[in-house]
Amino acid sequence: MVITMEKGKIIFLNGVTSTGKTSIVDAMQNRGDIFFYAMANDLFQDMVGVRYLRENYWKYLGDVLMEMYRTAKEFSDRGHHVILDGVLSERPEIPDHYGRMLEILSDSPLYMVHVTCPLELCRKRNLARGDRGEFQSHEQAKHMPQNVEYALEVDTSVLSSEECAEIIVKTVFGE
Repeated sequence: MVITMEKGKIIFLNGVTSTGKTSIVDAMQNRGDIFFYAMANDLFQDMVGVRYLRENYWKYLGDVLMEMYRTAKEFSDRGHHVILDGVLSERPEIPDHYGRMLEILSDSPLYMVHVTCPLELCRKRNLARGDRGEFQSHEQAKHMPQNVEYALEVDTSVLSSEECAEIIVKTVFGE
């Protein structure tokens, strides 16, 4: 007898830094009705030593991001829901980032969510955070792929993190 497990859903919150992705992740995890594992570019980047990031930031970041997608797939294959908090970046050092991510997650229930807000607001948030470059969001926006197929888009300049989480959960789970 073969027992098949339903795959967990993977929700990829894609947006430049300071759009509010991590706040949405927190709001989704705080809901309490659906359990999610959260994985983030920043968390996986921290797996690489600072020395190596200084030597070849994009090479090592590209490597570790592909491992993050493989990890998300493994969790999904075991029936766990996953939220990916990241930014897709099409750079020569990470060739075909979006395509490679899609290939890794090709048989997973993937929901791409575009998290947006005006870049000027991101700039202000970057300054308030103090751990990001003032124009880091602007720079990232230049490298985001244009061909991403999104299940939905949320704008954190007009919606709270909790409202975004509610919309995402209703869209993905129909609840």
